[in-house]
Amino acid sequence: MSERAAPFYCPYCGDEDLRPSEALEGSHGAWECAACNRAFQLKFLGLLARGLQHNDAGGDGI
Repeated sequence: MSERAAPFYCPYCGDEDLRPSEALEGSHGAWECAACNRAFQLKFLGLLARGLQHNDAGGDGI
């Protein structure tokens, strides 16, 4: 896995002209949009724990 996740488009305007940002000091995963002049940050929060989902309506006895 790479060190940096790269977005495909700006979450604000939808443009694809994005560059890694140095504007937010010490911000890992910060990006700048040249079209709308906004800076934003990507952050991985974690994996969701989903329990097993059983389909009891199947009727096959498994």
